[in-house]
Amino acid sequence: MKCRHLLLAISITAIWGLNFSVIKLGLASVDPFILAGLRFTLCALPAILFIPKPDVPWRYLVGYGLAFGVGLWGMVNLGIQSGLSAGIASLVLQFSAFFTLVLGAKVFNEQVSRYQVAGMIIALCGLLSIVSIVDGSVTMTGLALVLLGALAWSVANVINKKAQTTQVFAFLVWSSAFSPLALFALDYAVNGTRGYRALLTHLDSSAVLSILFQVYPNTLFGYWVWNSLMKRCPVSTIAPLSLLVPVFGMVGSVMVFDEALSFSKIVAVVLIVSGLAVGLYGKRIVDGLR
Repeated sequence: MKCRHLLLAISITAIWGLNFSVIKLGLASVDPFILAGLRFTLCALPAILFIPKPDVPWRYLVGYGLAFGVGLWGMVNLGIQSGLSAGIASLVLQFSAFFTLVLGAKVFNEQVSRYQVAGMIIALCGLLSIVSIVDGSVTMTGLALVLLGALAWSVANVINKKAQTTQVFAFLVWSSAFSPLALFALDYAVNGTRGYRALLTHLDSSAVLSILFQVYPNTLFGYWVWNSLMKRCPVSTIAPLSLLVPVFGMVGSVMVFDEALSFSKIVAVVLIVSGLAVGLYGKRIVDGLR
């Protein structure tokens, strides 16, 4: 693997980690569902006018758009607004990996290994460490919402696998078109016109930059580059780097919002990242040591 590819992959994980703090900046003046709706509107337009529809059934595009846009990022935005810090949100969201393993076992009859079970147990200990945090950066409502977002992400992963598309970028763009309407409707159902009136009167430069960052560096550029690297370089080299996302997420929250990095948070990061490493790569690590 070339050095520039490694640096590029690490840069993408840094962008994805920092994105949680960027979302929090946007939420200062934009409602959670509206913020996500604007994000996916720009992910779809104008790109959808120039990129042919991927060769997959419509149900996969609709299902992925709703699970990824509404279920994942709608809930994450709502969770952060409900009091969960950006750093903790980036960490808790990694439980999607374990939810995906369980769903994969149910849907595709995949075997759950002892390493994956061990990883889940280690990560759950990290989650218990998060529950014990009392510095104001954790709320039970926010925690539950982000865990719900993690579950939605696992559903999106299953839909993506069943779609079996090789046109990853086109799939992302076209599926994004089905997120905004549902997100905008949800905000109206919950808040009426208040959020839209606030958007017209309180939208500031921080919110605009937040939306643009989520659309272009984080979503369109980030996923395109990551999937390109996965094709170009050994998967065993690129995939483990995703473990850096919650680390960058926590660092970003500390830098942007001066979040206190307590001992409980450090323990939670170590346990959850270690659990992910054991669950996803434990067998490979053990086989490599033999």
